[in-house]
Amino acid sequence: MAEKFVPLHLNNRSNRDRMSTILHIETSTDVCSVAVSEDSHVIFQQDDHSGPNHAERLGTMVDEALSFTDNHAIPFDAVAVSCGPGSYTGLRIGVSMAKGICYGRDLKLIAVPTLELLCVPILLREIAEEDALLCPMLDARRMEVYAGIYTRALKPVREIGADVVTAETYKEYLDKHPVYFFGNGAKKCMETISHPNARLIEGIEPLAKWMQPLAERRFLNEQFEDVAYFVPYYLKDFVAKMPKKLL
Repeated sequence: MAEKFVPLHLNNRSNRDRMSTILHIETSTDVCSVAVSEDSHVIFQQDDHSGPNHAERLGTMVDEALSFTDNHAIPFDAVAVSCGPGSYTGLRIGVSMAKGICYGRDLKLIAVPTLELLCVPILLREIAEEDALLCPMLDARRMEVYAGIYTRALKPVREIGADVVTAETYKEYLDKHPVYFFGNGAKKCMETISHPNARLIEGIEPLAKWMQPLAERRFLNEQFEDVAYFVPYYLKDFVAKMPKKLL
């Protein structure tokens, strides 16, 4: 039987005494979200789908999360942040906020890869076949996406890449397995991929509330980042555009 992803609180009950309270921040796409998990359960969450306004909304959302925990006398152990790939500006804002909180409250910093995060709601629903592969995709303009390929146990099958999608891009995997495509870059690719083993799941977004199992594992394994030197995984260099008035 294929190895399967299991949420941490179901995987090993003996770990419950070592659980933690983590603030989760996700800003890799147009959606801005914040959550708090305690003992592997999400106890606070807030999502903003109104557009790429992270600089305006994130501070307020984080303040509300911190007020919630402070009012309930819940001490934090760490801050987890979605570390990319994704929007250059969004990732920069999220990581800067996470690092500021870590400095101010002397907390550990945990980095959660965005494409792994996208897989969590798929795995928790258990909708994929045993031998299925998961291909989370983030839109990178035109027919390009940031994508990775994982097993149902979240083991990487292929390195994360900036893919220009053609009918051949994922053919070697599609010829052998059902492959589930999801994320905000997936829908635009489906006509091009057009393979009987290709499955599209719509409506999957990287949200802070899904970060808990990935962040918790990293916390227990002491996979922390250097707060001073950590930077997001942009995948591609940021290219600033000249304002039209100057062209």
